[in-house]
Amino acid sequence: MDRAIAIQVSHLTKTYDGQPAVSDLSFQVYSGEIFGLLGPNGAGKSTT
Repeated sequence: MDRAIAIQVSHLTKTYDGQPAVSDLSFQVYSGEIFGLLGPNGAGKSTT
């Protein structure tokens, strides 16, 4: 199986009016993997 990185995010941070929505998020998704972001409302899933 090819383990090439399809998506890589490193140290992503996003704030709105000084309020952190996402803080220092890092992850890798490899080719062939299924990946999902789960979390409560307001957790920053759409921002990511």
